[in-house]
Amino acid sequence: MSDDPGRTLGSKMGRFAVVGVANTVIDLAAFSALLWVAVPPLAANVGAWLVAVAFSFTANRFWSFERDRSIPLGRSVFRFVSLGALISLGVSSLFIAALAGWTGVWPAKIAGIVVAAVLNFLAARWSIEGRLVR
Repeated sequence: MSDDPGRTLGSKMGRFAVVGVANTVIDLAAFSALLWVAVPPLAANVGAWLVAVAFSFTANRFWSFERDRSIPLGRSVFRFVSLGALISLGVSSLFIAALAGWTGVWPAKIAGIVVAAVLNFLAARWSIEGRLVR
């Protein structure tokens, strides 16, 4: 059923964190590049998210989690992307919309990333392994 049945939850969390750091760098770099070419902040956030989610799914599917082979690839991608849209894109966009005028775009973006990280772990685990706990 899975590629590495002996991987512990701690190992998965550590791997997810490493992917998360790389994903955050990718997201911030794409966001910065889009802002630099004068894309509005919310549109830049969506564009950066699209780049980052492609990397994140691939890295988490093949390295962080034990892939449940009974979940078809298309379903796994759909779960990951749809939950990612609701969580990471939704939270970061909400933070930008709500806080950017008060704190600036960058602090709002970073706060959204931090809040979404924990929720994304559970969502990624469910979309790739088919479980939240156990």
